Amino acid sequence: MSTGSSTGSGGSRVAVITGSDSGIGRAAAVRLAQDGMDIGITWHADRDGAEETAALVRDTGQRAAVRHLDLTRLPEAAEVVDQLADDLGRIDVLVNNAGTGTRTPFVDLDFPTVRDVLDIDLLGPFLCSQRAARRMIDQGDGGSFVNVTSVHEHQPRVGAAPYCAAKGGLGLLTQVMALELAEHGIRVNAVAPGEIATPMTGQEDEDVNAAPRPGVPLRRPGDAREVASVIAFLAGDESTYVTGASWAIDGGMLRMGPQAGSHLPDDSWRRV
Repeated sequence: MSTGSSTGSGGSRVAVITGSDSGIGRAAAVRLAQDGMDIGITWHADRDGAEETAALVRDTGQRAAVRHLDLTRLPEAAEVVDQLADDLGRIDVLVNNAGTGTRTPFVDLDFPTVRDVLDIDLLGPFLCSQRAARRMIDQGDGGSFVNVTSVHEHQPRVGAAPYCAAKGGLGLLTQVMALELAEHGIRVNAVAPGEIATPMTGQEDEDVNAAPRPGVPLRRPGDAREVASVIAFLAGDESTYVTGASWAIDGGMLRMGPQAGSHLPDDSWRRV
């Protein structure tokens, strides 16, 4: 059974990363390129950002291909996975990173908002993964999926009903995929970030050590590169006996149980 060490026509493995125009997606693209992979990049609203990511990938000596992806246009949007696999010769890794959310009370949510969040955060990854899995099975030498969920795969948050529903669903989808694809040498895992300094949280390129978070045991937000390092581990050859797992990258926040929250105003919880 393959451990995922095969190479594409250009001599490199190929990773497709959705939503890689900024944030965690960009950090993952650069890190996987540094690990010797060619990278398929997608963008929704920021084409310039995607081209900047592509330039960073090419600076490492790896190939990059860029495609537009709008996961509210399903099922046809998932064709981008095949297009990028054709551009780069194959697909060995799919990182389902593109995502969105909302901060709206449950009773005030409108149907179009709920549908968009579920399409982007759950149904889009489902359909993109189907296309990548079929390719990997046909290639016959394994592969790896990394689904970017959230700490809210595991714990709820007020005002985030569709986001939590989608990320929880993606977490269980990860487990089902891991069971069904294992016989093909394909591994499927999730990373579950907490608060990460990205455009989604309005903190891209900030010094995370300068943003105190009393409610997080490590006292700060995370850096996108810290998430990318775990994605790289799960996508690579050092994790070949890991599948069906969800890796929290949250500075210890989930260990807070019912107290968890990056919004806590002080350190009083640290003392009896």
